[in-house]
Amino acid sequence: MNSMWSTIRGYILWQYERGTLHYDIMVTLILLFIFLSPYWINFNDKPIVRALLPSEVMVTSDPQGNLVYRIPAEGIASGDESSVRGQLLRVIQPISGEVKIVSYAAVADNKGRVESYRVIAQR
Repeated sequence: MNSMWSTIRGYILWQYERGTLHYDIMVTLILLFIFLSPYWINFNDKPIVRALLPSEVMVTSDPQGNLVYRIPAEGIASGDESSVRGQLLRVIQPISGEVKIVSYAAVADNKGRVESYRVIAQR
């Protein structure tokens, strides 16, 4: 029992020389942790998918203190209200953090095509 604790203490304090069996075991355990832990541990390290660059979004404020965004329609796929609202939030949140969309409206050009969205949001 005493030799087991001295072995564990040697692993914790990294006391074994290179090329020994215990050194190889320590390195193997570290490599197993590095390569296998993402399968069992969710590190939440996925990149944020941004359809638009923040420089393409115009942000102003209105007299009530709300933030008014003008978002180009190229980054937003048409769909039902909840999917469009979710896509708009995904564009806005990296710019301004947590916000709540009060309202949004599609801005059409003279041919009737949607060219941008006008979104009013609150913090």
